[in-house]
Amino acid sequence: MSEDAGHLVLIVDDNDQNQRLARDVLRFAGFRTLEAVTGEDAVRLATEHLPDVVLMDIRLPDSDGATVRARIRAGAATARIPVVALTSFAMMGDRERFIEAGFDGYLEKPIDVREFARQVAAYLPAAEDR
Repeated sequence: MSEDAGHLVLIVDDNDQNQRLARDVLRFAGFRTLEAVTGEDAVRLATEHLPDVVLMDIRLPDSDGATVRARIRAGAATARIPVVALTSFAMMGDRERFIEAGFDGYLEKPIDVREFARQVAAYLPAAEDR
């Protein structure tokens, strides 16, 4: 188990294969996970469970990730949860565009299974921020 054992990650992705791979890699590294396939579910789960970090796909069936990120940030209890774009958008300037849109970070799909848990851990809030 890693030093990040027990941290809760909300994975928001409507692609079952992407979601399953992210979940399996993170659980193997000792994280706990929740999964959502819609923006509505993401907001509900974030509010109910207060995850340590949210990994947000940009294209969702009912909304876009930036809108869902804004809804999560609008809640008093969820305002400080880091929301990281997890997307297949990998064109020049996309990282900057997502950061300017208010995301705390940007991770590309397909994920690198050897680095993914470490990349996610980098977005965990410091102990004094929890």
